[in-house]
Amino acid sequence: MPELSADDVTAYLDRIGVAGPLKPDADTLRLLHRAHVTTVPFENLSIHLGEEISLELDALVDKIVTRRRGGFCYELNGLFAALLEAVGFGVERLAARTYSAELGAFTNRPLDHLALRVTDAAGEVWLADVGFGKHSELPLRYAERGEQADPFGTFQLVETADGSLDVLLGGAPEYRVDPRTLALADFEMGRWWQVTAPASLFRRNLMCTLPTSDGRVTLNGRRLLVTDADGKRERVLRDDAAVLGAYREFFGVVLMVVPAVV
Repeated sequence: MPELSADDVTAYLDRIGVAGPLKPDADTLRLLHRAHVTTVPFENLSIHLGEEISLELDALVDKIVTRRRGGFCYELNGLFAALLEAVGFGVERLAARTYSAELGAFTNRPLDHLALRVTDAAGEVWLADVGFGKHSELPLRYAERGEQADPFGTFQLVETADGSLDVLLGGAPEYRVDPRTLALADFEMGRWWQVTAPASLFRRNLMCTLPTSDGRVTLNGRRLLVTDADGKRERVLRDDAAVLGAYREFFGVVLMVVPAVV
């Protein structure tokens, strides 16, 4: 399995604002998880810019670390897993079905989402996920079945009859995790579907989102939504310069052209 080089790790840590050296303990996992979630945006811009989306490790480093972009679950959790392994954590890649509020059910796509089961040096097991858009700021205890308080809400892991885990936020389902371990390459079919299928939410919508110190900022096409202590505000960005400026200002993403759903 490809591994991050020492230089890649140093650049990655600089990208998310964390200083090394690091130990594979619970405090380090929380530090890295929080730093990644609050620094690297969840976005699907490549689909609408005509850019190739690759799960190869060098391509993920180039996009997320070197070019300081974001991505969606396969990219973000795919690269984060490699960082955790470089630090010394045990990491297993897990598939999940996301919950559709519109359908009132979990999707029928088994590779709809990638989450991580992480074991620290003390043997504690965690559910880590820096690639779901709006999820926990901190990793969740994998074996805990009671409510888990997080800065982003109250989470709970509920075991199903077949041994899967439902991840709930505020009592509402987010996704259902299959506990069987997979390789990142196994998610290639999910990546292909998300990028190409007409029914894919990522294909039909344009999104870039990032939590802030007191809320969240999201750019959906030309609609800028900011939530903070003063409430929620929305405005439409009228020209390309304003859109490109918003990507730079709020997400640190530098683009030459404005992505658009076609």
